[in-house]
Amino acid sequence: MGGKLGDIFWDLAPWIVYAPGFDLGCRIYVANPTDTEKEYALMARLSRDETLISEEALPVFGYTWFTVAPGDFIRLHGAFRFEESDADLSVLLIERETEDVADSVATRLVAPTAAGAPALPPAWPGAPVTTGFDWSSALMMMMPVMMLGMVTPALIPRKEKKEEKGEAALPAEERRMLPPGRGK
Repeated sequence: MGGKLGDIFWDLAPWIVYAPGFDLGCRIYVANPTDTEKEYALMARLSRDETLISEEALPVFGYTWFTVAPGDFIRLHGAFRFEESDADLSVLLIERETEDVADSVATRLVAPTAAGAPALPPAWPGAPVTTGFDWSSALMMMMPVMMLGMVTPALIPRKEKKEEKGEAALPAEERRMLPPGRGK
């Protein structure tokens, strides 16, 4: 179990076009990888750059703290609503005994553009600023797929290749040699 205190997952993408004032529905999964029952709390944090906009505890089943059985998980359904966009939303999983952040999930809330078209995804923190599409990174992402396309045909067994050409390859036990003729 690696000494981890807990895990949190959700079904939100790394960035979402979000208009302030609307509900943002999601499913959150909290897992207890330990062999003892754990109590957890969820904390929602909205920030922009290094500035904290809001932070609040998320009630689960009407309470701040909730338990998860050892080796089990719970699934939570809910929605967020903010009056801000162009900000980072993170949900922290707090373990009660140590009061440490056991795990967290995050997404970037991106405001829709003025023209009504969806916004482009924001750059990852620390990524170089580009003015256009970077074809070299697209090719680097496609390289493993192209390599598989070249290697896969070489890995097809020879027996299957014969069947594709129309030569029916019989299984080894069905092949029989004819006895030599009578001297013809």
